[in-house]
Amino acid sequence: MNQSHIVVFGSLNMDLVVNTSELPLAGETITGEGFAMIPGGKGANQAIAVSRLGFPCRMVGRIGKDSFGEILLRSLRESQVDTTGILVDETAHTGVAVITVNRNGENQIIVIPEANGNLDETDVDRLRPHLEGAAYLLMQLEVPLASIEAAAELAREMGVKVILDPAPAQPLPFTLYRNLNIITPNALEAEKLVGFPVTDTDSAQQAATYLQEQGVETVMITLGQQGVYCVNREESFFVPGFDIEPIIDTVAAGDAFNGGLAVALCSGMNLQRSIICGSAAGALTVTRAGAQSALPDQETLSTFLGERVGWKEL
Repeated sequence: MNQSHIVVFGSLNMDLVVNTSELPLAGETITGEGFAMIPGGKGANQAIAVSRLGFPCRMVGRIGKDSFGEILLRSLRESQVDTTGILVDETAHTGVAVITVNRNGENQIIVIPEANGNLDETDVDRLRPHLEGAAYLLMQLEVPLASIEAAAELAREMGVKVILDPAPAQPLPFTLYRNLNIITPNALEAEKLVGFPVTDTDSAQQAATYLQEQGVETVMITLGQQGVYCVNREESFFVPGFDIEPIIDTVAAGDAFNGGLAVALCSGMNLQRSIICGSAAGALTVTRAGAQSALPDQETLSTFLGERVGWKEL
């Protein structure tokens, strides 16, 4: 395995998770079945996803000067993530996500950015030394879009490849696309980006082609258990997903996919096998409750790949 490293630039949140039988309707009051505080945030989740799969990872972001921030730092360090790029912001609380999960694993999420919302050009400056010698920069959209744009541009200047998970879903400026090597929207996020429903492989192909035409090198539309449609300048193909039961919690599935994808690419796998690794990581994650607590380690993923596809090198 290449002894480079992966950098994650983005959010750190404390997830306040409520379990219910059904998701509440607007104006409805229901009784919950459980509550937990779980370290999360799409950025921190991606970083731990990478590190648990045995690849060096550094995290750049912000937390508040509070107990939630301390817990998040401890969680990252316990997973061997380099946290020297995380700033303690004394002007804001640590970010929080309020998550409701029903018995089918479906969820509703409200994110309160707090310190995550303060990321700016000074954080991009702090990102620079961590990008030296990096293989990939992973990002999400739980921090200000201006900081994402600046970070992507910096990575391109430094020769570091950029993977963006465009979540939470929102329109993106066309100037960002040309600095992305890979974009990985799910169906709902792709619909937000392209302006038409994405429900199957045909509409995923149309969406992927549209996004590639905007300047992205490689587009991967994730369709849950259906699979992933991928297109770039050289090829286009569909990778079927894994049939997984039971589905407990889908909160960190996308983070696991992106982490597994990046590690596989760094390990020298081709694009199709890398997508399979990412899909396997995501599939394993939805069978467990929580975000970071659900992310698989290298041994678990390798065993799963061996059982399902007949190979397990990672």
